[in-house]
Amino acid sequence: MDKNRGDKNRGDENRGDGSRGDGIRGRAEGTASVPLSVLDLVTVGQGSTATQALRTSVNIAQLAERRGYHRLWVAEHHSMPGVASSSPAVILAHLAARTERIRLGSGGVMLPNHAPLVIAEQFGTLEAMAPGRIDLGLGRAPGTDGATAAALRRTDRLGEGAEDFPQQLAELTRFLDDDFPDGHPYARIHAVPGPVQGPAGRPPIWLLGSSGFSARLAGVLGLPFAFAHHFSAQNTIPALDLYRDSFKPSAVLDAPYALIGVSALAADEEREARRQVLTGALSMVRLRTGRPGLIPTPEEAEAYVFSPLEREFVDSWLGNVIHGTADEVRSGLDDLAKRTGADELMITANAHGGEARLRSYDLIADAYGLRG
Repeated sequence: MDKNRGDKNRGDENRGDGSRGDGIRGRAEGTASVPLSVLDLVTVGQGSTATQALRTSVNIAQLAERRGYHRLWVAEHHSMPGVASSSPAVILAHLAARTERIRLGSGGVMLPNHAPLVIAEQFGTLEAMAPGRIDLGLGRAPGTDGATAAALRRTDRLGEGAEDFPQQLAELTRFLDDDFPDGHPYARIHAVPGPVQGPAGRPPIWLLGSSGFSARLAGVLGLPFAFAHHFSAQNTIPALDLYRDSFKPSAVLDAPYALIGVSALAADEEREARRQVLTGALSMVRLRTGRPGLIPTPEEAEAYVFSPLEREFVDSWLGNVIHGTADEVRSGLDDLAKRTGADELMITANAHGGEARLRSYDLIADAYGLRG
């Protein structure tokens, strides 16, 4: 399944700014077959606070940098009590100030929720703060329910935002590059910080998706693609195949480069890993049934009596969560990389407490012999 996989050797040289690779492609570390990265959802557990969750995110970013994970992304969510990542740009600035080398980015910013100029300004600022370390991942979903999306966008015509995504993407790209043609209404408008101030880098754009739309668009535009395997596993291989089949070389990439988000959690004992991932499964049950809340404790999740329909959902959900001891998780990740031909695995560890998530990333790093 690894047809058209990008050249893993390209861009492996150090760029001199503390990052590895060419700004998009990562480099496999230790015994891993592909680069390993982190998706941090900044989860808030029962009995905890957003302040504590954000402190944990700093700890995770620093651990990921120290152990050799390639990049760390945060994702835009709204009106979800258990997720404190409604403002990715703010969180990324916080993390950039407390790390030195690891790439940081959005996985992603939901473009239809925002004016393209605002995103260009935010990520131009981040690029100025942490040159050569920022990724701009973009999605077209609202990252929330319809009512919240309407409040964000000041309109209930939500479908139009998704349909306008290619046009919004083109506008955002021109703001980042400061290259609107003469006569365009925005030709005299500049995203600052940005090229109008002089030669400057800009964050690479990634397209995110959980279906075929963004996969095809990323391929046609020659952009890197990130697929949400962690909540749309049945669509992973079809979407990656569509991306590779539709890929056209660009100034950004000469070959496809795709990462997939993977839900994975390692613990010292298999039973403990199961206890931890069950908290995320119960949280998803409540979210899907209109009862979102803080991430429950392992004790609450174990004591919860699931209805037959809920149990069916939980079994299906956990079937796509790689969990167990470090060796079991490594085996599962290796198998997934082989089956999908993904160029990079981005791991998200969903659990109630920060200690369990930090321990998981440490154990996975140990299993692959990443630097200590």
